[in-house]
Amino acid sequence: MSESGTMTFRKEERLCGRTLIEKLFHKEGGRSMAAFPLRLVYMKTGAADGAPAVQMLVSVPKRCFKRAVKRNRVKRQVREAYRKNKHILYDKLQGCGGTGLAMAFIWIDDKLWDSPKVELKVANLMQRLAEKLGRE
Repeated sequence: MSESGTMTFRKEERLCGRTLIEKLFHKEGGRSMAAFPLRLVYMKTGAADGAPAVQMLVSVPKRCFKRAVKRNRVKRQVREAYRKNKHILYDKLQGCGGTGLAMAFIWIDDKLWDSPKVELKVANLMQRLAEKLGRE
């Protein structure tokens, strides 16, 4: 886990570039998988020097939760679960030199979940993604 450093979630690991997000959802056609209440959209990218191997974003639609407090809670839970389990992806991507990953977690349920259950679902998605990357 040398490239990912400690168990942190730095600003550089956040996916915030408009062009990359558009590629992820529209142009390049990112692939997707689901583990209710989350959907993961991902796309392989070329890892640039100094850039993290994995960049992620979290989206909680307003139609699921009208109150921003609830949306922010869900985003916080997903980010924390990712932070704790990101070693799964970083360990897999270390073997694939020059490969990066852009990913988005999208909340698809209209109910709040406990943090341990959210963490289990995020870890499940990341494990499945790591297995899929290993086959390709």
